[in-house]
Amino acid sequence: MKAGAGGAGAGAATGWGAALRVYAQPRMLSMLLLGFSAGLPFYLVYQSLSAWLRQAHIERSTIGMLAWVGLVYSLKFLWAPLIDRVPLPWLTRRLGRRRSWMLVAQLGIGLGLLQLSFSDPHAGVTRIALWALFVAFCAATQDITVDAWRIESAAVEQQGAMAAAYQIGYRMALITASAGALTIADHFGWRTSYATMAWLVAVGVVTTLLSAEPGVVLRDAAAAREQRVADWLAQRAHWPPALQRAGAWLVGAVACPLLDFFARYGPALAVLMLLFMGSYRLTEFTMGSMANPFYLDRGYTLTQIAAVVKLYGLALSLLGVVLAGFLIARLGLLRSLLLGSVMIMLSNLGFSLLARATAPTLLELGAVNGLDNLAQALHGTALIAFLSSLTSARYTATQYALFSSLYALPGKLLEGLSGFVVDAVGYGWFFMYTASLSVPALLLLWLLRRRGQFAAPGAGA
Repeated sequence: MKAGAGGAGAGAATGWGAALRVYAQPRMLSMLLLGFSAGLPFYLVYQSLSAWLRQAHIERSTIGMLAWVGLVYSLKFLWAPLIDRVPLPWLTRRLGRRRSWMLVAQLGIGLGLLQLSFSDPHAGVTRIALWALFVAFCAATQDITVDAWRIESAAVEQQGAMAAAYQIGYRMALITASAGALTIADHFGWRTSYATMAWLVAVGVVTTLLSAEPGVVLRDAAAAREQRVADWLAQRAHWPPALQRAGAWLVGAVACPLLDFFARYGPALAVLMLLFMGSYRLTEFTMGSMANPFYLDRGYTLTQIAAVVKLYGLALSLLGVVLAGFLIARLGLLRSLLLGSVMIMLSNLGFSLLARATAPTLLELGAVNGLDNLAQALHGTALIAFLSSLTSARYTATQYALFSSLYALPGKLLEGLSGFVVDAVGYGWFFMYTASLSVPALLLLWLLRRRGQFAAPGAGA
């Protein structure tokens, strides 16, 4: 599909009314609640955790390095093939391959958050880091299954709406895990805050148990590619049986998803799209772990941060996600991705101005943060719809895990150094630096547009 046509992920819009009616479908409610479940642990091992540590007078360089816990999200493609192929005893037979793994991951998140609630930063950050790593691993596993469930539960033309429903739930969870967690911590302490968040994992557990398992149609082209590889392995009859089985599984679960992607798009376009994925969210990830330390260092209290930054700002992001779903349908993915990048750059320039202000006010904080949340809503929703349009139905979990891992990995690596950058140049120049990180993605977006084939011809091709 040509980039100017709007992109496969958006589908052909037939008007605002048709776009709105999509959200009345039952699976959209399930998607919203699963989005909440996916978003809940993110800030709890990320921004809210950084606020807890900074309030405990942990050094900014240490807080920045702890952001590397989030690298687990970027490495989830390593075990995504297991989730695509390996059934869980009893559970998979009862719930299906997606919901069984989803449930196990959610129970792990709940356990990890409870353990974090028993931690004390003053006694050292090792225990916190280990349990944050465990929560991040379980959350990344949940992401693999939720993303696969989303893509397999709706047609290509509805992926924009599914992405928007996911983002609405996700950002409701971000409000809960930030404004909610900070407010509870300010009044009752961090232990109560994290224990409360652990119990909220039940939202995802109940949704998983009540949702329907999606059915997946085997695509002829993907099946043919895998069969050719299986035939090649069958010719190696002299190999030991264990090696044949391991080789067949490895090729089918790991190599075939990659071969499928490169075969559908060609090496040049595939590499270009992978580079775009890896650079698109550099700004958002790199500034992330320094946001709460910035607010605290500028003199704002936890309650003010919860009210203005988290509650008001993230509530604006809910509006942004709804608008993003409509914009993707009306403008197409190309223009939506472009607009998201421009807005995220402007919001970081706004943070730079706020850092240079002599006496920053709550109004200024709310204005800059509001723009940032609107930008992130469009930024993230458009990218999710774009990545969803690139997956094949036979390798949904593995391919989407690879794509979503790739878009987070470079930013997470840079994020771990963010505390050192702030210490070296100050917050004003730091946010100028993060704004500039969106320039490579804009250049790659222009190159994709020049190729004339921006989005996928259809998920599951």
